[in-house]
Amino acid sequence: MTTTTSTTSEAPASTTRAIWRTAAVAGVVAAVATTAIGAIAKAADVPLVIGTMEIQIPAFAMFTLIGAALGGLIATLVHKRAAQPRRTFLIATLVLTALSVVPDLTADATTATKLTLVGAHLVAAAIIIPALAARLRPT
Repeated sequence: MTTTTSTTSEAPASTTRAIWRTAAVAGVVAAVATTAIGAIAKAADVPLVIGTMEIQIPAFAMFTLIGAALGGLIATLVHKRAAQPRRTFLIATLVLTALSVVPDLTADATTATKLTLVGAHLVAAAIIIPALAARLRPT
């Protein structure tokens, strides 16, 4: 019985570590991808400007890593509290992804800039969300 209790208490900690490790790795991969999107757009003369503020290429990586950390936090919370962690995580992150593109679409920017930003959001989500969802139990 002591072994069962020990295994049960270690499993959540092990899963939590795996979630954060996955968030870090997926975040770095997504950050490289979104930075490449930004760099390619800039090389193609897409004005990475919203209003009067220019978006610097490193900002793509920074905001992607912040998004991955938020994804890790959400995954950890639903892992501990939800009856269906994977389903809950997927619903929450897909809704948040949809909401995250609203500012891009309504920004004072060219269509090319808006498409670049929306594309970066969707690429980051396509990398981070499935990686984290795979770490959560389906039911």
